[in-house]
Amino acid sequence: MGNKIRVLVIDDSFLMRRVISDIINSDQELEVVGRAKDGIEALDMVLALSPDVVTLDVNLPLKDGILVLEDIMKKKPTRVIMLSAYTRTDASATMRALELGVVDFIAKPSGEISLGLDKLKSEIITKIKMAAKVDLDKYLATFRPSSLAPVEEAKPVLIKKLVIIGASTGGPRAILDIMQDMPLDLPAAFLIIQHMPKGFTLSFAERIAWNTGIRAKEAEEEDIIAPGRIFVAPAGFHMVLERDIEQVRIRLTDGPPVNFVRPSIDVTMFSATEIFGRDIIGVILTGMGKDGLDGAKRIKEKGGRIIVQDEETSVIWGMPKSIIKAGLADEVLPISKISEAIIKYI
Repeated sequence: MGNKIRVLVIDDSFLMRRVISDIINSDQELEVVGRAKDGIEALDMVLALSPDVVTLDVNLPLKDGILVLEDIMKKKPTRVIMLSAYTRTDASATMRALELGVVDFIAKPSGEISLGLDKLKSEIITKIKMAAKVDLDKYLATFRPSSLAPVEEAKPVLIKKLVIIGASTGGPRAILDIMQDMPLDLPAAFLIIQHMPKGFTLSFAERIAWNTGIRAKEAEEEDIIAPGRIFVAPAGFHMVLERDIEQVRIRLTDGPPVNFVRPSIDVTMFSATEIFGRDIIGVILTGMGKDGLDGAKRIKEKGGRIIVQDEETSVIWGMPKSIIKAGLADEVLPISKISEAIIKYI
């Protein structure tokens, strides 16, 4: 009993608190130690119970989830998983939560009162167990304040390199940290493949643009690859490249998932090597599984470079580890050093 992962459930809906608690308690390794219905009660229970993991709803009465999260991280840093609906407002709030130190998030499938939440039983249990393993001190030590710079136009330069960044669990914060240090006038374009549910990649792209001053957007069909631009693969679609006379355009496909995900890092990397060859820098960040491994092999075969995040700063060291084990990594670096390496290779 004492070895169980202790979880605090925070949600304004009695029904949701009950459903989430039942899911958590159905696993022998997990135990719900408390349920909070509003922002004030939530903070009090975090301080009183010292849970291993907190599941936190974005929308709470008295004090909303973001304000509660800020208080938790100031007064008693805790591993937090955010629960968020697919609305534009909630997606934006979730991106902010990831900046504040949330370990991961779960998208409610049908809004605030998600009766289909039981379909996410495996995801909820898995993410709580992963969160419980995160060394919180090391994780939070990698965080830096966001620059919150206004978007500026990049200077016109010729495209010299294509940088492909792939990430999963823990990736949004890591990507923001990397991109904050990128000059506006680099002769490179950036493609970002971040595994996340539909409805969140648009807000993520906007957050990158706001924090970095670089022109970033959720990729759309027919977008033209250009230097000083960042394109985020939209959730639910593979992002591939196609040469069109003198331009390279983005194509979005809804083909079968690869490595159980769509978008897949491998799909984008394979497509890009046919056009950019040795002028690709592949970056594999924190995440579970091995998406990006086959793509990295192809990039190396074409003479490109591969950078991976080290174990110390990764939330989940699965994807980077697979690259290292295959002997494909040119650099294994903490998140704070990756931007420097990218600039060097460009």
